Amino acid sequence: MSSSPAVTKRASDTKQDGEENVNWLAELRGLLVMLLAVFAFHSLVAKPFYIPSESMMPNLLVGDRLIVSKYPYGWNWSSISFHLAPRGDWRIFGSTPEYGDIVIPVHPERDEDYIKRVVGRPGDRFEVRNGQIILNGVPVPQKVEPPVDIPVDLNSTCNDYPEMKTTLPSGERVCEMPILRETLPNGATYRIIDHLDQGLDNYPEIVIPEGHVFVMGDNRDHSADSRASIGALGLGGPIPLENIGGRAEFITFSLDGTTNWNPISWFTSLREGRAFTTLRPPIVESAAPAPKD
Repeated sequence: MSSSPAVTKRASDTKQDGEENVNWLAELRGLLVMLLAVFAFHSLVAKPFYIPSESMMPNLLVGDRLIVSKYPYGWNWSSISFHLAPRGDWRIFGSTPEYGDIVIPVHPERDEDYIKRVVGRPGDRFEVRNGQIILNGVPVPQKVEPPVDIPVDLNSTCNDYPEMKTTLPSGERVCEMPILRETLPNGATYRIIDHLDQGLDNYPEIVIPEGHVFVMGDNRDHSADSRASIGALGLGGPIPLENIGGRAEFITFSLDGTTNWNPISWFTSLREGRAFTTLRPPIVESAAPAPKD
């Protein structure tokens, strides 16, 4: 019987030793490895992206969440998440975006991500005349389509388009936006909005330098893109390919602006019909390439 207390004491001592000898260095190392893995995935494979402005309406709305892939054009300084890498002109496995791709260019002077569509490629003679793109001397086709009704909510207020606000027979308030369908030389086709002259409807002809692309927002009346000067918060002309951090792939979900701390609102604020919408433009086979000579 006399040995029992000793055994109990030794077991207690062992338990206490186990509690006190947690290898915090190993725990921190494991946490660091996990964070590095997430950072590597975020920088090299894909990252989430949030739409903060109306520059890509009607195809992207404020409140859309989407996935941006990092590898389609290779990797460069702008691929690195949070812009931790210094700027440079290097690219690994670099390639050139196609007409119609929605890309993530970084502003030439600020570490700020934009989202725009590629409408001109290296070597193109590019011009905008009365709102219509002229590629290598050939006007890019624009076809009038029926207006799109964008529901009015806290993220899409339609305050910039008061003349477009209307009420449907159902009582729903919508922003009825006039639509043009634009089709680029490779057949990439998509909807745009262009019904006002905001000073960017004309852009003098240039030749897009090698290693650059020209990008524009789908909402041509409200987009600070390659047409706009840096002083006007635009991109100041063609974008170097090393400033493009990825390609937009699809919408994961979209919020109408009513989300709050109530968990129920996390579901009621979801917009219907936008989840998993692809952002790759459809290709029509009838389009012919624009000549460069």
